[in-house]
Amino acid sequence: MAILGEIRKRSWLLLGVIALGLFAFLFNADTFDKIFEKNPNVFGKVNGEDITRDEYNDQLMIMQQQAQQQGQPIKGLEEQAWQILVQSKLIKQQFEKSGLTITDDIFWSQLQYDPMFAQNQQFYDEKGNFKLNELKSQIEKSQAERPEDYAFWLKNKKAIEYRMMARMLFGNITSGITTSKKEAELMIKFRDEMANIDFVKVDYLEFSKKNDVKVTTQDLADYIKKHPTRFKATASRNIAYAYFPAAPSAQDDAATLAEINKLYLKGTDASNGAENFQNTTNDSMFVELNSDVPFIPQYVSPNQIPAGLKDKIATATIGQTFGPYKEQTLYVVSKLLDRQMKPSDSVSSSHILIAYKGAERSQATRSKEEAKALADKILAEVKSNPAKFNENLKQSDEPNAVERNGSVGWTTPQSSFAPGYLSFLAAHKKGDIGLAETNFGYHIIKVDERPESIKYKIAHLAKNIKASDKTENQVLTQATRFIQQTQGKSFNQFKNLAEKNKYRFDNPKTVGRFQGNLPGIGTDKDAEVIAWAFDKKREIGDTDIFTVEGTGDRIVAYVVGKQDEGLADPETVRDQIEPIVKNKVLAKKILEKINAGKYASLDQAAKAFGTTKGNADVNLFNPSVNGAMEPRVAGAAFGAAANKLSQPIEGMTGVYLVVKKSVKTNKLPGDVKQISESITQQNSQQFTGAFMKSLQDNADIKDFRIDVWDKTAQQ
Repeated sequence: MAILGEIRKRSWLLLGVIALGLFAFLFNADTFDKIFEKNPNVFGKVNGEDITRDEYNDQLMIMQQQAQQQGQPIKGLEEQAWQILVQSKLIKQQFEKSGLTITDDIFWSQLQYDPMFAQNQQFYDEKGNFKLNELKSQIEKSQAERPEDYAFWLKNKKAIEYRMMARMLFGNITSGITTSKKEAELMIKFRDEMANIDFVKVDYLEFSKKNDVKVTTQDLADYIKKHPTRFKATASRNIAYAYFPAAPSAQDDAATLAEINKLYLKGTDASNGAENFQNTTNDSMFVELNSDVPFIPQYVSPNQIPAGLKDKIATATIGQTFGPYKEQTLYVVSKLLDRQMKPSDSVSSSHILIAYKGAERSQATRSKEEAKALADKILAEVKSNPAKFNENLKQSDEPNAVERNGSVGWTTPQSSFAPGYLSFLAAHKKGDIGLAETNFGYHIIKVDERPESIKYKIAHLAKNIKASDKTENQVLTQATRFIQQTQGKSFNQFKNLAEKNKYRFDNPKTVGRFQGNLPGIGTDKDAEVIAWAFDKKREIGDTDIFTVEGTGDRIVAYVVGKQDEGLADPETVRDQIEPIVKNKVLAKKILEKINAGKYASLDQAAKAFGTTKGNADVNLFNPSVNGAMEPRVAGAAFGAAANKLSQPIEGMTGVYLVVKKSVKTNKLPGDVKQISESITQQNSQQFTGAFMKSLQDNADIKDFRIDVWDKTAQQ
């Protein structure tokens, strides 16, 4: 079950350009049956296609396992799980509309290119061949002997199929992206032509200093209505909070230091003081029983040693102890158990590649048998006389092998090299020469450098410096007093009191129901605070207090605003769009003044606005005007008649009046073919993300999860 076990370790649910982590919250089927009269299993719809309870739970369970295996939090990832499912449905729908299918043969033939397999050499043999038959055999065997592994495989198989659909769909569409000769010629023209202009710029920032402008909520709302797709919003809450950390006091610090000193010098209670960290004969067991940090049996390099120990370990004797010293929130005592010279994972090597017809990227005409015979012959010569390695480089099928002396540089086990090549390096030392087979052919490999470095085996006895019950009670008193003072008060009063008392304060503004984590906190209570804020009974101005498990920290939360699904609440996105809207309000005032003045020249306009006339060279490919990106100004410059005053141009940084003086052409390197290829490549790279966003923006997506959560909580 080695391969299936590896799949359990690497169950990435990637989907083409989608790579998201997830959290598991499993809804109870019985509860659903009580809530809904019809379709109790439907959590949402994408263009009419159901997202079922089973799909959601399967997705979340797999991702929860992945997060646990990687030592990551399993909370706060529900929204990303939902997005994976939505995008998977959209990909599948487009895939089927395109008339594409994934047959059984296609699935197995394409499996090795899936990220779960392609990025892990465990799925390949020493020759670099994908272990497909072994995988199939284990899957068939698990169906009868290990049904839990087989069920896990089926869930992953569905995710893999979605990724295949994405790869095939995007591959088919992007293969049709081309650039015409006329388009390339036009782009060259945009790139090479330069217009010289005189201009007057009424800068928004300078104008606002003398013309105060307030951006109202209605101004923001009007801008949002003009860009509905950009500001499509899911349900969210504007939450503010004051955070009261139960930081250990000086007395708590002293108590922890005394505790570790006792274990270090006087001994444990279980041994009646007879065994301590200095005299123990079983260091690993002593650490496991008495430390807040587990025993690590591996040897570590100097850069992995705690800062408080680095300058002492090099000259220490085996068995010598150090400490107690402080490392972040820990008191630590360390004991040197052993030191050894160990080979580095980094290897410098050279090779001679003998390819054959059919090998990857090969242009050779020799058969595989002929290639093996030639590789054996060269290997025998080089092993008998290593000096002949360079002489035989001329027979290598790798481009520029002679010029580079066959060198591939430095590699590590994580390098993106053929598995067979890396397996050879892992098993050999400096100076070794041997033969390895990969999907590129046969390699005569010489290990040029494999440095050794000293590594240490160290036992660490550590104790967390924690807040005592007394400290936690003081924090509770402080938080309780604060919530009493702010209940029924406005948001500004809540904020001002928190800042006046120098409490930690934050206002994330837009918090989604299933995002799980509050920005800036990251505690086990975040999800509970969010659920509280989304309760149907919750009103703006409500407050509550929450206790963080394990630390005793307190969170006092305040509901600032409520956003239902639809267009974004203007005040929620004020920070994002206020500068843009303010410039538009300023531009309107400037344009009114320019139109009223009816200026006949740039000099008149400059005098009226108290600014100066400028000059710049601009082009359409890089529309910069004296350092400011102004595409509208560049466009107007090329569109205006020579030596004629333009109409006012509402730019990014100000309102411009322009007079085009001349146009010249500076021919830059790059012919039509090169430009065409470059544009095509750039468009292809940008397409997948834009296409996916377009599908999602225009899809009919219904999310029933909030109703499900609220109704479930009421049962």
